[in-house]
Amino acid sequence: MKIAVDAMGGDYAPAVVVEGALSAAKDLDIPIILVGDRARIEYELARHKAANHNISIVHASEVVGMDESPTQAIRKKKDSSLRVCFDLVKSGAAEAVVSAGNSGAAMAAGIFLLKKIKGVERPAIAVSVPTMKDQAVLLDVGGNVDCKPSHLFQFAIMGEVYAKYVLRKDRPRVGLLSNGEEEGKGNDLTRETHSLLKESSINYVGYIEGRDIYQGEIDVVVTDGFVGNVVLKLSEGLVEAFTTMLKKEIMASVPAKIGYMLSKGAFRNLKKKIDYAEYGGAPLLGVEGNCIISHGRSNARAMRNAILRAHEYAKTKVNVHLTEEIEKNKDLAAKEAVSGS
Repeated sequence: MKIAVDAMGGDYAPAVVVEGALSAAKDLDIPIILVGDRARIEYELARHKAANHNISIVHASEVVGMDESPTQAIRKKKDSSLRVCFDLVKSGAAEAVVSAGNSGAAMAAGIFLLKKIKGVERPAIAVSVPTMKDQAVLLDVGGNVDCKPSHLFQFAIMGEVYAKYVLRKDRPRVGLLSNGEEEGKGNDLTRETHSLLKESSINYVGYIEGRDIYQGEIDVVVTDGFVGNVVLKLSEGLVEAFTTMLKKEIMASVPAKIGYMLSKGAFRNLKKKIDYAEYGGAPLLGVEGNCIISHGRSNARAMRNAILRAHEYAKTKVNVHLTEEIEKNKDLAAKEAVSGS
């Protein structure tokens, strides 16, 4: 089961991508295809004195920039490292794609090259977020900023399937993000979606508020890509600010330094739980193939874990189960489409 890795994607490519791929190939025994500038990839491999670690290289002469138009980049840059990765999956030469590059372009490639799963209107980017108990799935986090109720309805189905088969949650609890838990809260989008979800086959528990996301009582948090991206970036910023403030407080006095030394193990464990690098990347749900989109600032550990997540995602055959659930609830989606037209 080979994983195609976009060696040129991300802020620190190809150095951290190659390092992370080497770690995954060596420690996790995952065969990897590094796609990108062959000379630069070979230089990084030589720098790590890597040899015969189940890694092959496919040369790609172009790179998709982070600020490029996603659809234009995929259509015009046919030899970009990102597009070649998706072509490898489409042809069957690889089982999954991992990229820390332009996420919009990755989504466009998933839709145009791999195609959407039958019945799926909009694919969604789903991230794992740490909670007080384990982890939850938040989707969409930027793929679709303008959504209809049928889109959120399908996000809920896709999120539940992912939580069940990849995160191994027996009966995932699904909540719809709103500005209150009462029935009358929300806007037209959330109220209509709420009505659909109540009739669906999934384990829908109703509206949830932002403060509920990290409590651990909800396994799947559903929202549109605009709100989801704001929640994600706010969470990342809060973690960074909290870490910086904590360091300043620790360095401010000798007793604080002593207390830190005594609690170093607890702080290390906490950092591991809230570090995005531990979660690797976010799956693109709803396309006929396996794609993991990583953070642009990913380090080597994040890339290693993204490759591991791609491998696990492909093994679970999530798309088969997702197709079944979409089919099971297609009448409700059709009902919404008629009422909304």
